[in-house]
Amino acid sequence: MTVLAAIVLQLTLPKRLTVGPAWLLPTLEALLVIGLLTATPRQLEHEHNLRRRIAVGLVALVSAANVFALVELTHYLLHHEITGGRNGARELIIAGMAIWLTNFLIFGLWYWEIDRGGPGKRAAGHDDAPDFLFPQMTDDKVEPLNWRPKFIDYLYVSLTNATAFSPTDTMPLTAMAKSIMGVQSLVSLVTIGLIVSRAVNIL
Repeated sequence: MTVLAAIVLQLTLPKRLTVGPAWLLPTLEALLVIGLLTATPRQLEHEHNLRRRIAVGLVALVSAANVFALVELTHYLLHHEITGGRNGARELIIAGMAIWLTNFLIFGLWYWEIDRGGPGKRAAGHDDAPDFLFPQMTDDKVEPLNWRPKFIDYLYVSLTNATAFSPTDTMPLTAMAKSIMGVQSLVSLVTIGLIVSRAVNIL
């Protein structure tokens, strides 16, 4: 559902911010979602290497499309006059919101997929070392030692990182986690700081 929401948000972007025809990337992403659903059981109980490869590929594709949209929108803002007055500014705000929301959703999936080797390993109890230190992991009086994060926990980490531009209560432990959180913070900062503020100034 999270990936589908990201695809719908991409469909709201102006044509000049998309790669090729507006329908091309969402269609490819939808086909990957179908493949992901086919390869994934209703409930993860053990490792699924094919499912994880498809999931990571899908998340990477949506991420790349979102970063491309941000780069194109930034280039447009820096090198073109914004026409259309309030309507033009409104279009920019909507595009900026779509990019920011996609950023928030898709990085929640990144965190879900990378932590401890992925959801399959976590479900099977074959976890790698944790990539994130959640507050529940620091005190067994709060949660038992075998506590495992749910998807909502990763989505919350993504939300706080996208709004604060830095970790809040959950700390990245590995180089991979720090790198991905850094990219998300940068995308969020550029989206809010450059695009939305520029559009608001026009209104």
